[in-house]
Amino acid sequence: MIRKAFKMKLYPDNIEEYTRRHNPIWPELEQLLKEHGVHNYNIFLDSETHFLFGYAEVESEEKWSAIGDTEICKKWWKHMAGLMETNADDSPVSIDLKHVFHMS
Repeated sequence: MIRKAFKMKLYPDNIEEYTRRHNPIWPELEQLLKEHGVHNYNIFLDSETHFLFGYAEVESEEKWSAIGDTEICKKWWKHMAGLMETNADDSPVSIDLKHVFHMS
């Protein structure tokens, strides 16, 4: 299992809406993530900086990368685009974080 961590930037006035849209997440998106080998997916918010910290365990980098090519994911990105910093294709600006420590 590969541990992935990344950060994204949420616009300050959108914390409640971002949270609402994730609770619950679209069932078809949840299914897609599971089909692409995503497990233990969490998103945390730093309320001072408005950075979101994402953590997921994935079966492979290839499966993880393929999620962004699906229509469901593109639709989700468009749905979330006004709430956070995004790229031209509506995908969130996401910065991978380097894994430096793990304890089981």
